[in-house]
Amino acid sequence: MTAPEPLFGKALGQPLDSFEPPAWSDPARALAFGRWMAAIAERQHLQPATVRLASADASFRRYFRVDGRAGHPTRIVMDAPPAQEDCAPFVKIARLLAEAGVTAPEVLEWDAPNGFLLLDDLGRRTMLDVIDPAAPAAARPLYDQAIDALIRWQLASRPDVLPPYDRALLERELNLFPQWYIEKHRGIAVQGQLKERLERSFKAIVESNLASPSVYVHRDFMPRNLMVTGGPTLGVLDFQDAVYGPITYDIASLMRDAFLSWEEDYVLDVTVRYWERARKAGLPVDDDFGAFYRAVEWMGLQRHLKVAGIFARLTLRDGKPKYLADAPRFIAYIRATCSRYSQLTPLLRVVDEVEGTQAATGFAYGRM
Repeated sequence: MTAPEPLFGKALGQPLDSFEPPAWSDPARALAFGRWMAAIAERQHLQPATVRLASADASFRRYFRVDGRAGHPTRIVMDAPPAQEDCAPFVKIARLLAEAGVTAPEVLEWDAPNGFLLLDDLGRRTMLDVIDPAAPAAARPLYDQAIDALIRWQLASRPDVLPPYDRALLERELNLFPQWYIEKHRGIAVQGQLKERLERSFKAIVESNLASPSVYVHRDFMPRNLMVTGGPTLGVLDFQDAVYGPITYDIASLMRDAFLSWEEDYVLDVTVRYWERARKAGLPVDDDFGAFYRAVEWMGLQRHLKVAGIFARLTLRDGKPKYLADAPRFIAYIRATCSRYSQLTPLLRVVDEVEGTQAATGFAYGRM
């Protein structure tokens, strides 16, 4: 299994807390960081000399760990250059999560002009770190904790607080697949019958997803973004892109993970557990589990197409090839879902032809 380094955890395959001070490509930014750390060190009980890299992620953000003075805990620093990253959503959603009773990093300090945040440290172990893919039963308590956090988050939902997960956003996400995965990664021109089949399939996917009731959506609710805190709750990370949209999204991303795959019976079991608890809590899930599960699958399909495009973009544009190594997992998800629904047969034919997993069906796509 190839996975990017977890946030707030192991970085770049090296032992934790064994790093030299973080390198800076911009001397002015390094100076600004040093001044900020010196200004907050006394009131936050920090040891600035202990700052070291904790992790990096798929964006321009980096995370450092810094020790506290005697008797005080370690903290996490987010380095988010303002030209590339807007910290305001992170700060806002961290507060929303806390108000919902969900464990998330508390923002202790924020240098908004320079994009530096001081956060409390939720530890070094993600849910992905501790799961044994060969022991699904042993992972069930962690999934129960994840479901609890998800339901708390969804119960706190209110309209007009987070950006809407609307038709325009759904369509932009889907278009990442033909733009980056098919054209740029596979070198196939999106035109003619290929384009028509994609457009027809994407329209059906968007209509299905817009039919689901709206709640708060994390958008990356998966084991590498859930921290094992040692207590009865999981910590939630990487929430800055949260929106208000389909209730099916986060359970789909939890069970159809970017870096971890389960057998279908296990996916069904955990999804049923979520659905039962969501109904009991009064969340707007369908009364019929079959209808709900279909909606989850179609929402998951949206996510898989998007992520395959993003992983191709991370490799081709941003020079991060490790992400694309997991693309076959998403192609397998896409094929499995499409094979179950006749409306998605055109998309299945496109994917099979692009991937070379099936003989051509009488038409060819122009190679770029």
